[in-house]
Amino acid sequence: MSLVMSGRELAASIRSETTALAAELTAAGRTPTLAVVTATDDEASAWYVRSLARTAAKVGIACDVTDLGPASPSRPESPEAVVESIRVELIALSENPLVHGIVLQTPLPGGARLADLASLIDPAKDVDGANPTSLGRLMTGLPAFAPATAAAVLALLDHYEVALSGRRAVVVGRSAVVGKPVAQLLLARDATVTVCHSRTVGLAAVTSTAEVLVVAAGRAGLVGTSFVAAGAVVVDVGTNAVADGGLAGDVDPAVAEVAGALSPVPGGVGPVTTALLLRHVVSAAGGV
Repeated sequence: MSLVMSGRELAASIRSETTALAAELTAAGRTPTLAVVTATDDEASAWYVRSLARTAAKVGIACDVTDLGPASPSRPESPEAVVESIRVELIALSENPLVHGIVLQTPLPGGARLADLASLIDPAKDVDGANPTSLGRLMTGLPAFAPATAAAVLALLDHYEVALSGRRAVVVGRSAVVGKPVAQLLLARDATVTVCHSRTVGLAAVTSTAEVLVVAAGRAGLVGTSFVAAGAVVVDVGTNAVADGGLAGDVDPAVAEVAGALSPVPGGVGPVTTALLLRHVVSAAGGV
């Protein structure tokens, strides 16, 4: 049986540090403030925003949520009008000196592109690394907030003292939220990185070469035992809703019989992601 790389202990440690720093800033008259802009009726998204707001309150961060949609029957609005409202809100928040971090929650209204809207977020307040400018700085090794989920993968590997320099790493998934930034962060740590995706031919043949395997494909149970080399470290980033209302990862739990270490879903990358996002808010507010 493989090592279970739970993220709960690490997340608690990050939250403790964040609480102390937020208290120092608040005492100095600068309460760290996060603004979340959402425009969806997606229940999973709504649950995450509520959870984020509750955790923010616990660590001493003000969290203001602006819900811009969907419109009620008595106040019909076109998707274009909702997108324009998001644009106006993001610009106003970026210019507001009392707001230190901004998150644009997905999914977005039909026809909206995340890159277009996220480009309106001041990079200094882009605590979830969504602005293409932030992603470009990350790629070139310049200071920037990495997407919190991608940063959580590296933080979890570090917590369990997984060596990265010179090791073969494979990332399954090429999104701008996880796959691409994780690959960049691994490269910055001197890993030799291969990125796979939905059009990769012979996916299992590629993933089975990995000493460190990060799976962020968004398909429940995609990676089975034949995809994983014996003793490999596997980080499962998947959060797929299942019929019983729970969550399933992208990695079949049976992989635990083959891998040297495996992060669970839930309880692995997820708690660390939320903790790091709030830690980014404190940094944006002037914390260390």
